[in-house]
This record gives sequence, C-alpha cells and structure tokens, in this order.
Amino acid sequence: MTDADESAFFDFMDTERSASPRTLVNYRDALAAYCNWRGDSFAGWRNETADDFRDYLFALMKQGLKRATIRLRFAALRSFYKFLVLRRGMGRSPVAEVQLPKPERGLPVVLSIAQIDELLGMPLRLPVDKKSPPWLPLRDVAILELFYSCGLRISELLALDVKDVDFIGDTVKVRGKGAKERIVPVGGPAVSAIQRYRQEAAVTSGALFLSKRGTRITQQAVDLLLRKYLKHSGIPFAISPHKLRHSFATHLLDAGADLRSVQALLGHASLSTTQIYTHVTKERLKQAYDSAHPRA
Repeated sequence: MTDADESAFFDFMDTERSASPRTLVNYRDALAAYCNWRGDSFAGWRNETADDFRDYLFALMKQGLKRATIRLRFAALRSFYKFLVLRRGMGRSPVAEVQLPKPERGLPVVLSIAQIDELLGMPLRLPVDKKSPPWLPLRDVAILELFYSCGLRISELLALDVKDVDFIGDTVKVRGKGAKERIVPVGGPAVSAIQRYRQEAAVTSGALFLSKRGTRITQQAVDLLLRKYLKHSGIPFAISPHKLRHSFATHLLDAGADLRSVQALLGHASLSTTQIYTHVTKERLKQAYDSAHPRA
C-alpha cells in the first residue's frame, strides 16, 4: 500500500461516510497495530495474503484479547480493503476470507430506578466548589437528566446546540451516527433542568453544555463528573453515558414500550441491535420471579 491509499481511505471515511472522530482514531490504531505486528515482514497492504491475516487473528487470540476488540480491529481492516477494491482498483480483499470468532453475547449493565434517582440528585446534594461557576451543578443535573431522558450517546450530547432543544414541543434534535438526525422527546424533569441551567449560566446560543471556561464541554469532562458522583453514591459499579443509555432503553421496555419505538428513540439502524434489551428485560423478570415466587 502507498500512503496515498491510506490517506484516501481516511478522507473517504471522514467526508463521505461522516465517521465519528472516535471511529477514525480506532481505525488508524487498528491499521497501525497490524503493521507493527508484521514488523519488517510487512511488504505493503496490497501484498498481504489471507494467511497473513489468519496468523494475525491467531496471534491476537493468543494474547487473550476480547472478541469485541479483535472484531473491531478486523472491522477496520475489512473496511480499508473494501475501499481499496471499490475505489482504488485492487482485485480482491484478503481479509474477506478470514473467519472471525463470533461476538460474545454479554448483557448490558443497567441501573435500577432507585440508582438513577440517586445519581440524578447527586449534583445538588454535594457542596459546591467555590472555585467553580455557581451554575456548574445545574449543568451537571441537566446533562444527567438528558442522558437518561433521551438515551443519548455521548457524542450526540456533546454536539447539542441551544437551537436543537425545542422547549415548546419538548423535543431535542439529535445528530447521530452517519450524520443522521432524529427528533427525540424530552421528559419534563430534563426540560426543567436545562432551562434552569441555561438561565443561571446565561447560555443563549451556540453549544448547549459549557465547560468552566465557557467552551463546549468535552467527553473527558463528562467522564470526570460521572466518576465524581459515583464516588459519593452507593452505586456498586462504574457509570458511563452508555450505561445510562442502556438503562433508558431497558426501563422503557420494562414499562411496556414496543421494540420499534425504542429502536427509533435510540437511533439504531437495525432492530437486531435493539433486541439485546429484550434479553435484559427477560432476565430481570426471571430474577424477580426466582426471588419472589414461593415455588420458583
């Protein structure tokens, strides 16, 4: 492969596929990891064979990497070679011949409703840092409420502008994967939290959620605030935006929402992606039955 091929691929992913910054980083890392593994034996992407990639697969499995990590690396390689075949005149993809291990079917970790209530109330229960803007706890409440109210991905929340929130219709316009937009209803507590934060922080336009310095909030800042509130809570496992998204979907299904509606709210392209939450709900019902029924 030439540098021109690789550059063209990432230009294609960025401009035509609208890949997220995280996807671009993961794909670059995956290609670099393969090159590093091959070392001096690497003679260019166009000279690699299916056997080379099978050896790489076995090497990754020997390292004890999770199947999801292995599949992510090969997803990058497959996308790259598909691009070379379709856009750069390569004859065939050697990666297409490699059979990958099946994905592990782990169930998402879900917070209980009581744990959600504890987490959402935490920012206003802790002492306010005198060095921070007085509106910061209100911002954190609004962020947590919106995560749980709408089941947003972290990238979707970070990209929100003030104009994306419709306070009359109680909805938010979300830009999801592949630059696809969807309209998601926002619950009353989340709407109130956003309005209170905006008023106190004087946020009238531009980015919805601001850092202490008045710039758009970053993923690192959200991770830090979640760790901060976890430390002071009784929740026995790590919290992430995705766990709040899992909780949003599972609680909707627990309450009787239909799968297609949850799919639309989450912005899943495929219903099969959403169906994992039905397994979570069934498992929760089974646990409730086993713990409560006298003849379980």
